[in-house]
Amino acid sequence: MTNEWKTLMEDCASCQGCELHKTRTNCVFGTGNTSADILFVGEAPGEQEDLSGTPFVGRAGKLLDQFLFAVDLPREEVYIANILKCRPPKNRDPLPEEEDACMEFLRRQVRLIRPKIIVCLGRISAMRLIKPDFKITREHGEWFQKGDFLITAVYHPALLLRDPRRKEEMLVDMKRIKEKLDSLREETQA
Repeated sequence: MTNEWKTLMEDCASCQGCELHKTRTNCVFGTGNTSADILFVGEAPGEQEDLSGTPFVGRAGKLLDQFLFAVDLPREEVYIANILKCRPPKNRDPLPEEEDACMEFLRRQVRLIRPKIIVCLGRISAMRLIKPDFKITREHGEWFQKGDFLITAVYHPALLLRDPRRKEEMLVDMKRIKEKLDSLREETQA
């Protein structure tokens, strides 16, 4: 791990940029391959993530793992983070000022990882990273160019736990993401 990563992790762990630092058990920084071609970004840690310090380890995380496995994207080859690094009380949606306080950490993660693709997990992440009026039910799986990055959004795995009928759409989106990633890797090697 480079000094830049260590510094970023320390800065995040000591952050007091919003009130959430007072109630966190752990700063949930991110996990995975720090030079991954694909970065998944959720909205905020839940209870299990706050307890463990690792994103997407609860029921929604296990479901995400199943989708990653289904499209041959091992979890250890991707990087997974959230916009917020601290859990909002009772898993409520992040407040704009909380997102603002954490965005620089995510930006620094993106600069260090330099992924080919960013995948927003859910509408809140998509509304922050793609566009404020993003409609997840209509625009999931669509591609957007944001600076140097290709970015898309899929349903949040927690939504799929509540509405399993959308799992097929998620699988289609994940297959397209894997196809896009494979084609970008081939372009790089050519």
